[in-house]
Amino acid sequence: MGEGKAGRRSDVRRLATDYLGMVAALVLLVIVFGATAKNFFTITTFRTIANQIPDTTVVAVGMTFVLIIAGIDLSVGSVLALAGAVLGIALVNWGLPLLPAIGLCLLVGLVCGAANGLIVIRWRLPSFIVTLGMLEAARGAAYLVTGSRTIYIGQPVEVVTDTAILGLSLPFVLAICIVVTGQLVLSRTVFGRYLIAIGTNEEAVRLSGIDPRPYKLAVFVLCGLLAAVGAVIQSARMSSANPNTATGFELQAIAAVVIGGTSLMGGRGSVVRSFFGVLIIAVLGTGLAQVGAQESTKRLITGCVIVAAVILDQYRYRSRRSLKSAAKH
Repeated sequence: MGEGKAGRRSDVRRLATDYLGMVAALVLLVIVFGATAKNFFTITTFRTIANQIPDTTVVAVGMTFVLIIAGIDLSVGSVLALAGAVLGIALVNWGLPLLPAIGLCLLVGLVCGAANGLIVIRWRLPSFIVTLGMLEAARGAAYLVTGSRTIYIGQPVEVVTDTAILGLSLPFVLAICIVVTGQLVLSRTVFGRYLIAIGTNEEAVRLSGIDPRPYKLAVFVLCGLLAAVGAVIQSARMSSANPNTATGFELQAIAAVVIGGTSLMGGRGSVVRSFFGVLIIAVLGTGLAQVGAQESTKRLITGCVIVAAVILDQYRYRSRRSLKSAAKH
């Protein structure tokens, strides 16, 4: 019993250290840009960041679940564009009310996610290849349904961003609720524990009598559905549906999740830490823009931060394994 309590205390200390590290990195960025950019410490700046991150946050939650099972989804940007295009057509061309139009938008994301999952499971193909195909297919479908033109939606969808709860925009509140729910599912449910086990050793899960296929399918469906939620948020912010939107969005989501410490090899991850990864990228981008950095410089620095985060996470992971191995012996 004493060993169990000691183990739990060790886990709590480890989690506290992990989150404190992310908070410290975020605070450091804020201090640096606050000192170098004269307009950084303003309500306008923080409101801009808060309005920019909800769609990325929502998609990053889905990406976290996919990476935890040792998969990847490269199609989220294209699925977001297709779902947004359907939302725009439903509102403008078909004259549907907002809620049914959002329902169709979410259905598109769900179907794309289900297609990814079913193909990966049925033919045992790498999710990289399958979702790369969906990236092209969904983007092409977005161009087809919109005629390669931006659909201006306006007021029918602007109500989403105009609605505020306790002074916070509805998309921001929704994104936070999804982060909290995702973390609870991952850390407090049997479903979440099975996902971590599948990412750690899928064959061991199968030999223990648990079929991993429904869980993997559920994760890809969830990722597609959250991409569609991101489409609603982005369309509301832009007041339009653009078939070119979210190009490269999948890389942004993966970067945030990796910065948050989720392993590309599966078995490890945290939704809350992915949210911190989104915040770090958003603060970094906004701060660099305010100090006058060119786009090429911003991308170079962001790329270096991503690589540094992966290297740091690998050192931390190996250190923990060494400590656990030493404790057993």
